[in-house]
Amino acid sequence: MHSNRAHAHQVFCNLLVGMLLALAAAAQTTRYSPEGDQLPGPDCLNPVRPSAGQPKICTREDYKIWLDDITHWRNEMRIRAGYSGREYERPELKWARSSFIQPQMMVEDRYFYDPESGQYTVDKYLDDLEKRYGGIDSILIWSVYPNVGIDDRNQYDMVGTMPGGVEGVRKMVVDFHRRGVRVFFPVMPWDQGTHDPGVPNWEATAKLLADVGADGINGDTFWGLPRAFQTAADDLGHPLVLEPEHTLLAPFEGLTWNTMTWGYWQYPAAPMVSALKWLEPRHMVNVCDRWKRDKTDNLQYAFFNGVGYESWENVFGIWSGIVPRDAEAIRRVAKIERAMADFLVSPEWQPYAATERYGIYASRWPLEKKTLWTIVNRLPTDTDGPQLRVPAQSGLRYFDLWHGVELTPQLAGGGAFLSFPIEAHGFGAILATPDAPDGKLQALLEAMKALASSPLTSYSNEWKFLPQQMAKLAKTATASTAPPGMVKIPSGDFVFKVNGIEIEGFNESGVDVQYPWEDSPRRHHLHTVHVDSFWIDKYPVTNAEFKKFLDATHYHPKDDSNFLRDWRNGTYPPGWENKPVTWVSLEDARAYAAWAGKRLPHEWEWQYAAQGGDERLYPWGNTWDDAAVPVPDKGRALRGPDGVDTHPRGTSSFGVADLVGNVWQWTDEFSDEHTRAAVVRGGSYYQPQGSVWYFPQAYRLDQHGKLLLMAPSKDRAGTLGFRCVKDVE
Repeated sequence: MHSNRAHAHQVFCNLLVGMLLALAAAAQTTRYSPEGDQLPGPDCLNPVRPSAGQPKICTREDYKIWLDDITHWRNEMRIRAGYSGREYERPELKWARSSFIQPQMMVEDRYFYDPESGQYTVDKYLDDLEKRYGGIDSILIWSVYPNVGIDDRNQYDMVGTMPGGVEGVRKMVVDFHRRGVRVFFPVMPWDQGTHDPGVPNWEATAKLLADVGADGINGDTFWGLPRAFQTAADDLGHPLVLEPEHTLLAPFEGLTWNTMTWGYWQYPAAPMVSALKWLEPRHMVNVCDRWKRDKTDNLQYAFFNGVGYESWENVFGIWSGIVPRDAEAIRRVAKIERAMADFLVSPEWQPYAATERYGIYASRWPLEKKTLWTIVNRLPTDTDGPQLRVPAQSGLRYFDLWHGVELTPQLAGGGAFLSFPIEAHGFGAILATPDAPDGKLQALLEAMKALASSPLTSYSNEWKFLPQQMAKLAKTATASTAPPGMVKIPSGDFVFKVNGIEIEGFNESGVDVQYPWEDSPRRHHLHTVHVDSFWIDKYPVTNAEFKKFLDATHYHPKDDSNFLRDWRNGTYPPGWENKPVTWVSLEDARAYAAWAGKRLPHEWEWQYAAQGGDERLYPWGNTWDDAAVPVPDKGRALRGPDGVDTHPRGTSSFGVADLVGNVWQWTDEFSDEHTRAAVVRGGSYYQPQGSVWYFPQAYRLDQHGKLLLMAPSKDRAGTLGFRCVKDVE
């Protein structure tokens, strides 16, 4: 989601934080107030206002005036915040300083969990990232949105319904730790419409993360996590790193205990400086820009600021993959940052260290008698020759870390200069040291020299969507006469028009699903389909009908967590025989259908049976009718669906009933290399309140829901049932 789910919302957030920070800065005389989590560079660069003209050539005096000003700002803001950096010294939290690469990972990612074997595949997931971009330091495991709200399970329940429950999740976290990867889970303050956990949010979060052995909390939509989260974790003896999604607000008191944040940044030609990193050099920012296909700006700004990157690709089931060129840049940037992590927390960090060439920007990181420079080329052209003026100091050696070679200063014009190449939109890193390379540095130089033999430009920068496949449905045995409880739908040419209502993704390629006649996944679909005649259940399958299936077959799923969760002692509650069966997975529904000699409907068959041929919006017509559907349940606990025959006014022109507003219904399954999902139709009676991020309803017949699939334990829902079809002879 995170709250960048819609462009307009993010623009509003940026404006809001800018206004708040501007007000906070009004008491100062600074000329460089932060804009979001970024301080603008010297005026001579016009970094935030490119319309004012091209950046100028800055003098050393320009840089000194700027550095003095933002240093004054830092000192004042620390006083206003009563700032203490003691949390950054806690041994159990120090790892956050070097958590440079962190993806947000959907639990539904097929590299992470194999539903066939029922096993978490952490090594497969990490091996893929190691191969493609050099691996990760931490991971945000995302188990809640966008499926949360399909029923009353809250954010903690959604973790508990992952395969193996809490114990299974704990073992999975151990697998990440075995590979040296720290683990975050999110907390959603907006989740106040589902099941009430019964304790304060911070206590529930701290306990769950202690139970599963996680290392940190990602605060979704938070502008700084309250200290109560840290206190709750400490009280349990399981300290956690706090990582809010957004920057902290002035006067930045929360910087003391929020030792990480995300960075939604803007990218003028001259890099801006992370305000939080400037206030506290030990603070870690992971730059996030998940929909942007060219990551050059993100990575250059991260390298210039000595911070990390959110390598997020599976965006709520929508693949926004990192292209090979950017993947290789991540590999090299991260390799240097990890090796030089001690430099990148230097309290003597100097952004905009002097360089010799226009468009080349450097940060200087002194550490004892050594110095590191992280350098970016913001120009679209290669550059070579003198880049840095350095002290002509005897015994000081210089190493070009990016290319893995030692440099010899060149004396000219009364100074000493280092010459080295930087490719277009590329990177550089220089280490000055009086010491001979130790084993760690020698290994870095050798590795980088091998990598640098292939420039970044030799890697493809072409972005590609992931094609999807729709699961095939085998024909059933045919029937020439009406099977009990089924309605015949005539053959015909049907204008199948439907739209995905995912909250995120705009109209990007890869959003929603890809039907067999389409060449890519997309949100909006229109196609004339010839539909052969078929039989369809007049009503969704009821509890009584499903009980007959169980009695006849003794069916019991291998993954039985949440299976028929509202039943007791092998049967449904009294009076529920005519209610639609729920808490059944796609696999459970298919098993029932096979036993009955039927199958699940294709989505267009379901829609044709509901809509007829006149493109009506609802089964009964074009105007919403409250009497045609159950009364919405807006509470925090499911009351249960209505009987399938309770609302005859909701019947379609073909005589099919209970299509909309009682329970969602399973139809087609889609998959790509990373994600499985099912199209669910009809919406349900349950409407959790208080947030726009809950699973959206799709009552209209030109809309469908897309439910991400992981495993039956998590896929089953208290508002999700099914009906079957049978082919006509």
